[in-house]
Amino acid sequence: MAASAQGETGLVMAKGTNDAAAPRRGRPRSIETTNAILESAYALMATTGLAATTIDAVARHSNVSKMTIYKWWPSREALLIDAFLHHAAQMLPLPPVSAGTPAARARRHAAAYAEALQGEFGKVQLAVISECISKTGSAELFYARYLQFRRDALVEMIATGQRDGSIQAEGPAEDLYDAIYGSLFYRYVFGIAPITPAYARNLVDLVLRPKG
Repeated sequence: MAASAQGETGLVMAKGTNDAAAPRRGRPRSIETTNAILESAYALMATTGLAATTIDAVARHSNVSKMTIYKWWPSREALLIDAFLHHAAQMLPLPPVSAGTPAARARRHAAAYAEALQGEFGKVQLAVISECISKTGSAELFYARYLQFRRDALVEMIATGQRDGSIQAEGPAEDLYDAIYGSLFYRYVFGIAPITPAYARNLVDLVLRPKG
């Protein structure tokens, strides 16, 4: 797994414990057990749907006790989001500095995201967001556990390009990020037009106006 993916997986484990009402004592988490739970939850979401992805089902699929799952995640929604994040960290790792200029890295990531939306990843993402909204009345939990970390990292990447002059677009980097990824998600949700990696790369160039 790439270093960026490892960082996100570590974030899953950290947030899974920090969201609890009070510190939990006992043995530290086993990485193998954690991965088994997260991978089982995502596999069930992708194959049987969210309604069938219960704590009982995840426990059976991963051969882990329900008590262990409840000890490590404060809610079913938190588990589903962390399972999605765990998969996203492997499927869509944040682009490393070695991948080129900020604009080149943005093209690469946006293209990969556009491609991922066309498969089970897109369906699971939309289902998890919908589940959060239906259970809590907002997507705040999804943002806090999943989107914020990735958004902040990509916003900083865009800001770096603005500072070094390789990205000529003006305005807050946050708005530029939202223009790219908001457009991709909007088109996907409403099926306005096909989303392709080529479209995503062109969108990045249109929004960021890379130099050269």
